[in-house]
Amino acid sequence: MIDTIKQYAKLAIILTAITCITACNAPKDETDIPALDPSKKEIVFVTHNGPSTYYLNNENQAAGIENDLAVLFVNHYYPDHEIRFVVVKSISDVIPTLLKGKAHIAAANLSITHLREHLVLFSPPYQETQQQLVFNSSINKKPSHIHQIIGKRIAVPDGTSYAERLTELQQQYPELLWHAANRTNAESLLEEVADGLLDYTVADSHLAALMQNYHPTLSVAMPLGKPDKIAWAMSKNTHVALTKNVDAFFKKIQQDGTLRNLLDRYYGHNKRLNSLDVTTFLTRINTLLPKYMHLFKEAQVLTGLDWRLLAALSYRESHWDTYNTSPTNVRGLMMLTESTADLMGVTDRLDPKQSIPAGAKYLLKLIETVPERIPEPDRTYIALAAYNIGYAHVEDARVLAKRLGLNPDRWADVKKTLVLLRDPEYYTTVKYGYASGGAPVIFVESVRSYQRILERYQPKHSQEFDTFKIASNK
Repeated sequence: MIDTIKQYAKLAIILTAITCITACNAPKDETDIPALDPSKKEIVFVTHNGPSTYYLNNENQAAGIENDLAVLFVNHYYPDHEIRFVVVKSISDVIPTLLKGKAHIAAANLSITHLREHLVLFSPPYQETQQQLVFNSSINKKPSHIHQIIGKRIAVPDGTSYAERLTELQQQYPELLWHAANRTNAESLLEEVADGLLDYTVADSHLAALMQNYHPTLSVAMPLGKPDKIAWAMSKNTHVALTKNVDAFFKKIQQDGTLRNLLDRYYGHNKRLNSLDVTTFLTRINTLLPKYMHLFKEAQVLTGLDWRLLAALSYRESHWDTYNTSPTNVRGLMMLTESTADLMGVTDRLDPKQSIPAGAKYLLKLIETVPERIPEPDRTYIALAAYNIGYAHVEDARVLAKRLGLNPDRWADVKKTLVLLRDPEYYTTVKYGYASGGAPVIFVESVRSYQRILERYQPKHSQEFDTFKIASNK
């Protein structure tokens, strides 16, 4: 138990550092944000930092579903315009910034609420979510009724739909009290619940599922109210041409599968791991990963593949047990078959020094086999599926996707047809026949989850690694 506490303390320090990095984008004060300049050819979005909005990834590049949607919108409808993001300190600053004329569009994971509809125009919704009451299952028992959380430490970010929902509940339960926290976000409050500083908070279902991958003691107590719809917001004085383009944009990406693919990219893997999976993985990051980390980093230099992807793949295959052997004689840290080992020149599959680089090179070979037109990260996801089930069966799934009017170049669609390879109605119509198509879907989504955890807690590069890389390139 002491080791676990130390582990979480260490992770908390890392999280603090990550928060500092992302927060540096926020303006010092709202007065620092310039008003819109009609003479500039730019589209300005107001947002806030968070895993479900906008953040800087490990390459110091803008990421997040709101970022990706905004870039797609501007590139399609305003290709001669620049895109600019105003990153405010909290969600409570988003709509005021928009209404003060400092942004054209609010792209900030905003739920459509009655109160907000009086203030702004909303785009067509692009996502549905459910508000959930979240607690720490290692400290508190799961409540079965709102009465049981009265008198507890409850906080939600100020100015959010969560505060509106709790206000509605308070009309039924006048003794229900909570704190509306300023200058914070739902992610930070979920971390406070995980750390035992709060008893409860409220979060959208997609964010709660994501954070459970980092804090396995977080649990959902109950849903609060009906599901919410998330959309962009604009001032009611917005030029009609912009609102029409926004409406057309969301209609387009819903019809052509782009939106489905983006939602899968950010949230499709969230519910793959249970709390025991996460707890075990976090423990083994400290106990087993250090033994092999240098080999994964060497494999990154060798192949150009992120070492955390390779480590996640290895963990899903063997749980970093170098002696792991399956009933079908697949062996080692990367669980290589005999034929794959022969192809990659491996003489001892139980030797990590041979297994890790061979597995990395084999994954790279599969990625390079996938058609170049397929963009990342879909190309890697499809290659991971092939690593698990074989490239031929993945190609069959892609054929089925095309027949069914889905996109054979998007993982969100291919994983739907992979599972059909168990059904004789479908597998009898493709070249390579039956396959246990659910297995590669579980495999890929698990790897994605493990990689996301590693990306949160392990830097892609370190001074020691950079020194090794320089030496290797001499």
